[in-house]
Amino acid sequence: METTLVLIKPDAVQRGLIGEITTRFEKKGLRLAGMKMMQLSSDILREHYAHIADKPFFPGVESFMKSSPVIVQAWSGKDVVSTVRQLIGVTNSREALPGTIRGDFSMSMACNIIHASEDISAADDELKRFLSDAELFEIPRNEDIFYAPDER
Repeated sequence: METTLVLIKPDAVQRGLIGEITTRFEKKGLRLAGMKMMQLSSDILREHYAHIADKPFFPGVESFMKSSPVIVQAWSGKDVVSTVRQLIGVTNSREALPGTIRGDFSMSMACNIIHASEDISAADDELKRFLSDAELFEIPRNEDIFYAPDER
């Protein structure tokens, strides 16, 4: 099973969407492996957004991501990275399909409710950045109700 990182961004926290977003992942059959609320620092944001930290729009991203605490979550499941990416929708929320998290709750490219790791490598790096090993849990459950025998 894979594990991926999800950040519920300040706009979703301020709008009271934490439960709704979390419920969507739970209803899909994903397993919550860790969660905490944290205020992001400039250092962690520069590391997390290293690919855009030198862009002229980065100060706006940084300001937005520091505007309130975020919810950090780790989700586990078969093909969880791609499953979560499908559930959240495309980055530009105006283009996200109805039924996706961004498609249902956002109209913005930048203030787009949620971040999720783009691939397994990014998930590994991002999980280490935001959650310690002590903050990740493997809660036993009966996988028989979520996956066919050849998928476990």
